[in-house]
Amino acid sequence: MNKNLLVAQSGGPTAAINATLAGIIEEALKSSTVEKVYGAKYGIQGVLQENFIELSSIKNINDILETLSVTPAAALGSCRYKLQDPAKDPSEFQSIIDIFRKNEIGYFIYIGGNDSMDTVWKLSEYIKEHNIDDIVVIGAPKTIDNDLYGIDHCPGFGSAAKYIATSISELERELEVYDTPYVIVVEMMGRNAGWLTAAAALAEGNNSNVPYLIYLEEHPFDLNNFISDVRGELSICNNLIVAISEGIRDKSGKMICDYADRDQSKDAFGHTIATGAGRVLENAIRSNIGCKVRYIELNLLQRCAGHLLSETDIRESLELGRNAVRLALNGENGVMSTLTRLPGEKYEVSYGAADISQIADREKKVPVEWINEEGNGVKEEMIRYLTPLVQGELSCKYENGIPKYIVL
Repeated sequence: MNKNLLVAQSGGPTAAINATLAGIIEEALKSSTVEKVYGAKYGIQGVLQENFIELSSIKNINDILETLSVTPAAALGSCRYKLQDPAKDPSEFQSIIDIFRKNEIGYFIYIGGNDSMDTVWKLSEYIKEHNIDDIVVIGAPKTIDNDLYGIDHCPGFGSAAKYIATSISELERELEVYDTPYVIVVEMMGRNAGWLTAAAALAEGNNSNVPYLIYLEEHPFDLNNFISDVRGELSICNNLIVAISEGIRDKSGKMICDYADRDQSKDAFGHTIATGAGRVLENAIRSNIGCKVRYIELNLLQRCAGHLLSETDIRESLELGRNAVRLALNGENGVMSTLTRLPGEKYEVSYGAADISQIADREKKVPVEWINEEGNGVKEEMIRYLTPLVQGELSCKYENGIPKYIVL
């Protein structure tokens, strides 16, 4: 008997998460064993509320997949909802199974990052422990932070990295206008990993001689050393770009953003919202050096820049979605669709599956050996890793000069 497939999206939006969704829909529609394709609105919350739309019944669905693949953010909506520990309260899990069976759903694919893969792990373990053999749960990766285990790089990261490198290049143009000392401090997302900040290094030296100082979360940050670094660069060049991860910490583990009074609120998964480190550094430069200094926080702009997509990122995101469907139809349960970078001079990847138990509740950090000894820059290994991921240019569709996105 044919079964239905359900897909949902979760966590922060990215420029590529809808490409993965498009790949899932495309592959599922081709299958003779999938009866209907449903989408859950607002992630696992929508599953629990049975808030479904039948994607396979949308008029001309095949025709809109190309536009969907270059539409940023989450077309199905998202959530940050943490399922209860099934050992303490299995009621949510049993409710999900009951809802799946009521709607004849045999395949569930959840697109998301670290916290979403935690949901996949818990639900797939519940299925195994209760000998449920008519439902499989698959994870499809997504996060601009690039901190998922089990995959060489995450969908959405390449486009975010391209946006960052481009934005930094454009900020150089601002700096080069003036012949007086001028520093721009740019803060990137990355509470616990510095991958996004490292992408700034792709811009250095391409269009100017403006020097860069790059500080990643993985290396202890010292404010006195930082001021010394800035002074040193300004003694050689009037202009300077400083790129920092929002989660940079001193050697005691205290976040630099906590050097100033700020909001200490947390998200649904207990993560402290980290922001404001760049403001601390801006004030430190102004107080200690006295030159012109500006602080820019890229913040949400890094996530959904549909006008500046990495072709590599979108192509791989589509294929990871297709691969997730193939894994589901093969009866896999508790795995994440993944890609592996193949050895050799030419950039190539292969697609496969990674055990979700080795991914959930873990964070992949930048290798410390890719950071220079001073902790204010990255090495050539990082540049070689990043460069293939930002190759090729795609853009969202436009109508009357304004981006035109798909809304499901």
